[in-house]
Amino acid sequence: MSDTVPEVGTPDPTAPPARRDPHRHRIHPAWGVAAVTFLALLGAAAFRSTPSVLIEPLHQEFGWTVGTVSAALSVNLALFGLTAPFAAALMERFGIRRVVAFALLLVAIGSGLTVFMTAPWQLILLWGVVVGLGTGSMAMALVATVVGRWFVARRGLVSGLLTAASAAGQLVFLPLIAWIATSSGWRPAALTTSLVALGVVPLVLLLMRDRPSDVDVLPYGGTPADVTDPLRSGAARIAVDALRTAARVPTFWLLIGGFFICGATTAGLVQSHFVPAAHDHGMPATTAAGLLALVGVFDLVGTVCSGWLTDRVDARVLLGVYYAGRGVSLAVLPPLFGTDLQASMLAFVIFYGLDWVATVPPTLALTRQVFGAKAPVVFGWIFAAHQVGAAFAALLAGLIRDALGSYDLAWYGGAVLCVLAAIMSISIRTARRGTDPAGTPPQGGPAATTG
Repeated sequence: MSDTVPEVGTPDPTAPPARRDPHRHRIHPAWGVAAVTFLALLGAAAFRSTPSVLIEPLHQEFGWTVGTVSAALSVNLALFGLTAPFAAALMERFGIRRVVAFALLLVAIGSGLTVFMTAPWQLILLWGVVVGLGTGSMAMALVATVVGRWFVARRGLVSGLLTAASAAGQLVFLPLIAWIATSSGWRPAALTTSLVALGVVPLVLLLMRDRPSDVDVLPYGGTPADVTDPLRSGAARIAVDALRTAARVPTFWLLIGGFFICGATTAGLVQSHFVPAAHDHGMPATTAAGLLALVGVFDLVGTVCSGWLTDRVDARVLLGVYYAGRGVSLAVLPPLFGTDLQASMLAFVIFYGLDWVATVPPTLALTRQVFGAKAPVVFGWIFAAHQVGAAFAALLAGLIRDALGSYDLAWYGGAVLCVLAAIMSISIRTARRGTDPAGTPPQGGPAATTG
């Protein structure tokens, strides 16, 4: 073994390769990955815009009841959520790019094949199972994974921006889908969503990168201590182990309960049944779809602002305010429906839009604070509860409409649930700042705590 010391200016052949200085990039690669992720979520959101405007056309063509169509929607929403923790684990095992590309293909195939269906079970299989698995393989698990790997600084802001992709998708596609369904029928509308999802696949394959190390940089705003190694065990084992660990922490169950109600009162009630409820009161479907798209406009603003606030305000307080405000707005909704568009309905749309998924950034921040490096997979389970709540509400609201001829009871029930969610959120007691449940500092440094 030689004791010679390399001359000054001579590279040491035994030293590890130096990581490229991220400041040499005019724009950090993390922002490019975030942009591609936004587009992928936008493509999946094309399908998320479809169900509410197709309930009535499917009823008219096949004679299927609102409850029957709602059953397929319920399966879709449930799988959308239950897939999330396993999708996060698959991203750890196989990489973001492969999982997202495959998920978009599932959305395209499932939506496209619906044009050939003739029976309710085919609707449940394609619209419920295939598309549910595809959209669930991205969703909030993708947001949590990208933010956790690529960002240390600005995590709240980026999580808000990516969460807003679904709102932007609703904004872009809902009026278009409603117009196509009204003018040309539901089949061209379904094919449009299929083509949009398919069109994003090449962008993901060409531009998405799995980890900062793939392009030889550190996470945005991070240090070498913030770099985490990929988990190489089976996806199912990763997901189940994360659930077993999280289940021992009371905060997990409070977040689960709040997000169950969040899903029930957004995707389950308003996104799925606002258009048919407005149609019940004589409002044209295209007008109601335009209002729901307007919810998406203000959701985009509200979610980004919520991300900014999450970096600065106690996440528990934010959640309490968001849920309480949502409950009040649902309680006053039933009298606002009518044949004509009134200023009061516009006020509801604006307020509900600002509050729509503003809950995601603070919920994700609390998950990171408590569970550290396991946060993406744990958040997958929390998001699963969100979608189970959405599935429950979508089905129950449809059954209420069939039984009573009105959605009023569903709206009032959602208002009561929101009050309960606000109470649970304020009751959260997190771990000591900077530690996870095991008492060790979470990976991700200070940014892993609630702003």
